[in-house]
Amino acid sequence: MGSYIPSTKQEQKEILTEMGLQSYQDLYPEIPENIKLTDLAIPKGKSEMEIVRFFDKIAGKNRVFSSIFRGAGAYHHFIPSIVKSIVQKEEFVTAYTPYQAEISQGILQYLFEYQTMICELTGMEAADASLYDGASAAAEAVSMSRTRQKNRVLISAAANPMVIRTIKTYGFGSNADITLIPKKDGKTDGDALKQLIDDRTACVYIQQPNYYGLLESATEIGELTHRSGAKYIIGVNPIAMGIVKTPGECQADIAVGEGQPLGLPMGFGGPYLGFMATTQKLMRKMPGHIIGETVDNEHNRAYVLTMQAREQHIRREHATSNICTNQALCALAASAYLTVMGPRGLQDVATQCLSKAHYLAGQLCTLKGFTMNYHGPFFHEFVTTTPIDAHSLLQKLAAKDILGGYPVNGGILWCATEMNTKAEIDRLIAILQEMISK
Repeated sequence: MGSYIPSTKQEQKEILTEMGLQSYQDLYPEIPENIKLTDLAIPKGKSEMEIVRFFDKIAGKNRVFSSIFRGAGAYHHFIPSIVKSIVQKEEFVTAYTPYQAEISQGILQYLFEYQTMICELTGMEAADASLYDGASAAAEAVSMSRTRQKNRVLISAAANPMVIRTIKTYGFGSNADITLIPKKDGKTDGDALKQLIDDRTACVYIQQPNYYGLLESATEIGELTHRSGAKYIIGVNPIAMGIVKTPGECQADIAVGEGQPLGLPMGFGGPYLGFMATTQKLMRKMPGHIIGETVDNEHNRAYVLTMQAREQHIRREHATSNICTNQALCALAASAYLTVMGPRGLQDVATQCLSKAHYLAGQLCTLKGFTMNYHGPFFHEFVTTTPIDAHSLLQKLAAKDILGGYPVNGGILWCATEMNTKAEIDRLIAILQEMISK
């Protein structure tokens, strides 16, 4: 495959005119003007050393907090040094998509191991070799569930809003009928789902734990979904899988999620990692790469790319997905992290997240004006009311080098992980107490 790049301004102008556009900026009408970067303002005629200093100054504007109590989709976890050491090896950093198996056995092997670990983590039968991020993985799962006869998609309103928006964006071009299942007390409303689901429903998507940190009644929702003949998709937090029922145990057809907690730094928004796993029955509908294990002509173990026929670069307009690559380096980080931690280590991290979040919630609720918005089992996130304007409160915490929770629905979505010490939590509570007293 090749790409044509117009080399002259005249050629560019002709292409834009043929598309009915005035400029390349017209290709991005959905992006707000205030966040578009139109000029880096790089000074001309400067030496390399001066340019490095210039960008160092720009990078110095980034803020890294010493205490973080925010999640909402990206989480602050400890990353063992060996994970970074493995990922930074030049043979992995510079590697490209392993189309030539005979010279790509190392990459193919770790992607095969990644698939195996994702299956063990989710309790599913098959996994692909990673997708772009958790939101696109959810959207791809919805796409692979839809048929001409079943085009209705039901999404829990308690799922991450950014995931919901991504699914809607994917569905817009294919005229998918996307409906939100109302939430009740912070969780998916089961009674509302019973009223909405019908024989036109292709799939039901929920998140476990959901956006507000609460644990859904995943098994019951799965039973209801399957009675209607629809596919059941669960978006999961991979760390929670150390102590929570897996999608496989909840009879999910497809499990997806954001792999960032598995050895990837928050990194100012990326790059992240989308994972997907499914049943053997749906394996051939999965987008992206699937790595298989076989033997070579000397009967030695070997790894190959397999089942690519559904991809857009082969099936073109008949493809069910336009995904034709993967986040291989991020998948390597997740593989290294899961290998280092092991089942017991992952369980320990999940247990610490759970216990520290509950300690934080208990301490917050001792303060005047802080109460739990929702009641029920939660993992490491929860929502509270606040006696002070949420944005004002968070700005004051930022001045104390603390990244507080995320403002939602008039309250604050807090998060605690194994990285938050008791001393950090107690300091946060003392600062909030001082704010309230003033």
